[in-house]
Amino acid sequence: MRIVVFCPSAVGDATMATPTFRAVRHGFPEASIACVVKPNTAAVLEGGAWFDETILFHPSAKDKNLRSAAVIRLLRAKRFDIALLLPNTFRTAAIALLGGVKRRIGYNRYSRGFMLTDRLAPPRDSKGKLAPTPIVPYYLEIARRLGVPAVSTRLELYTTADDESAADSAFDSLGIDRDRRLVSINTGGAFGPAKNWPIEHFAKLARRIGDETDATVLVVCGPGERDNARAIVALARHHRVVTLADRPLGIGLSKACVKRSSLLITTDSGPRHFATAFGVPVLTLFGPTHIAWTRTYHPHAMHIYHPVDCGPCQRPECPLGHHRCMRDLDPDRVFQTAIRMLSLKPNRSIDTDNGSMIINNT
Repeated sequence: MRIVVFCPSAVGDATMATPTFRAVRHGFPEASIACVVKPNTAAVLEGGAWFDETILFHPSAKDKNLRSAAVIRLLRAKRFDIALLLPNTFRTAAIALLGGVKRRIGYNRYSRGFMLTDRLAPPRDSKGKLAPTPIVPYYLEIARRLGVPAVSTRLELYTTADDESAADSAFDSLGIDRDRRLVSINTGGAFGPAKNWPIEHFAKLARRIGDETDATVLVVCGPGERDNARAIVALARHHRVVTLADRPLGIGLSKACVKRSSLLITTDSGPRHFATAFGVPVLTLFGPTHIAWTRTYHPHAMHIYHPVDCGPCQRPECPLGHHRCMRDLDPDRVFQTAIRMLSLKPNRSIDTDNGSMIINNT
């Protein structure tokens, strides 16, 4: 049997799909399983043993070999029996259909149902609107259509030798004492500026952690967040607050740094899910996005938010211009929650009924 899995394009979504990858691999140990994935997201999955082959795909890539037509030709040549379409897009269904995949399984959304052989109905509320649903079980339902039991909702990721070497080099360059606890801070994400917490708040938080604990604070970042990371370090004015901003950046380096952390404090963005996959305690600052969408069942997770009448709006930019959901999220409250999490003993689970704790900022 030949199975192809179309992977989510977002870093966090791809991480939350790993329980589905694992379920399919366990359910079909003898099958040849390939993934179709964007090049930047492929780095998230490096080191895993879920797939026998990786097919890189980007519809607007300069390299024509990564575009839709090339992927369609490749799928037809490899004669796949089953396609699991984790993204909800019309494009992925069309590529699977035109690629000659016999059985195509996915959610019936965005007018693509006629291209699917197995159409799953997305969860809806009593008014017929899409209901906020955790992405982990949402993806697992696609695997269940194959008769594969969901063995676990646990996220998993891996680091490579190159990832760990890059982290070693960064730690040496930044003078990070490996005998101290490490608190990593992640400032932004690809969703849009609405998720961002003010730089001044992050700087105040970092300085308090440096002043009042023995931990080193590492500000991780992506290429587009270098300036914000540098600004946090400059405003914090503490010798144990450092950043990766002037290092060669990559997803592998970010994974390795999060893996080595005692705590990650982050906005609702991809690296948040790295912490879950590596079992690292994580404190997530929520604003415009629904907490319910990205529940990860992590026993060492806390979510903190500031309630506003207009939210969560699920918009990449604040439509009202005030950004109060993130601006009014109090740094002192975040610090107190972080201290609580740092005091947890190893392997101790936070006592909640859903694997995480949600804290109202007010």
